[in-house]
This record gives sequence, C-alpha cells and structure tokens, in this order.
Amino acid sequence: MKLENLKNKIVLVKGDITEYPADVIVNAANSSLMGGSGVDGAIHRKGGKEILEDCMKIRSSQGKCNVGEAVITRAGNMPFKNVIHTVGPVWQLGKNKEKKLFAEKLLKKAYISSLELAEKNKLKIISFPNISTGIYRFPKELAAKIAINAVIEYFEKSDFIEKVNFICFEDENFEIYQNILNEKGIM
Repeated sequence: MKLENLKNKIVLVKGDITEYPADVIVNAANSSLMGGSGVDGAIHRKGGKEILEDCMKIRSSQGKCNVGEAVITRAGNMPFKNVIHTVGPVWQLGKNKEKKLFAEKLLKKAYISSLELAEKNKLKIISFPNISTGIYRFPKELAAKIAINAVIEYFEKSDFIEKVNFICFEDENFEIYQNILNEKGIM
C-alpha cells in the first residue's frame, strides 16, 4: 500500500486513549497484567473490575504476558468492545548494540501482536498509546518510528483494520509522531 493511501487509515490524536472512539484500545501493560501506573493504571481504573478479573483469568491459564506479546480482555466500564494488553520492553540505555536491537524488535512485536489480535477478534478500529516511552524509558523518537513502521508493515500485509489511532497524552510525543507522519507524507 502506498504511504499516501494511509492518510485515512492512520490518525494522530492528542488526548486520553480512554476517551477517543475505537473498537479496541491497547494497554501498555506490565507483564503481571495486574495494573500499574500511566496508561495501564488509567485503563484499569476506568475499565473497573471486569478488566482485572479477565487479566486474573489470563494469568491463571497462561501465566504472565511476555514482552512483545498481547492478550485481550473485555473493556469493562469503557465504551470499547475490548482492551488489548501488550508488554513493551524496558529500555536498558541502549549501550549494548545487541540489547538495543533486541529491544527494538520486541517493541515492534508488541505493535504487530496487537494488530494481529485485533484482526483475529474482528476489531476494525484500534487505538495505541506510546508503548514503553513512560517508566520503561524507551527513547520517544525511536519508539514512534518503530510504532509507525510496524503499522505501515501491517497494512502492507492486511487491509482488515480500517483505522489505527495513535493517541498521545503528552505534547512531546504528539509532536514527534506528527513530524514523522509528515515526513512520510501520511499527514
């Protein structure tokens, strides 16, 4: 798919991921799936006990969620069909080239796993936060490039998902995504 054809498929929004319309939102979860801070805490608080109950069932059946993988729950009190929980990598300062490349692959896998899970569950509009850029300290510009490129790669293989929303809570992330999408001719 040509990049200019993605203008209607990739949307950038500054705001709260729990308040922007979509079929499914992605939670930047920790491997325990039991809630945390940032996006994870906000989604668990707004979604309520139903999300935690589903996460506990997942933990009972498969254990923790590994980095780069994704699982799906109900959305609880939120107006979405589901929540996809994915675990991004913790940035280890990128001093070791192999560790840096491995972290980049895991972050890409978190986005691809989420998109594939959305498609498997027939969810056509998905919203992503800025995975791993908060307490996991992944460099924001590198994370944005990985996220956008992962979505473009997905669209090259499948046209099932109708729209991907990148929801940025912070001005800095919003500006980074905006610049990259403009450079690619998508915005």
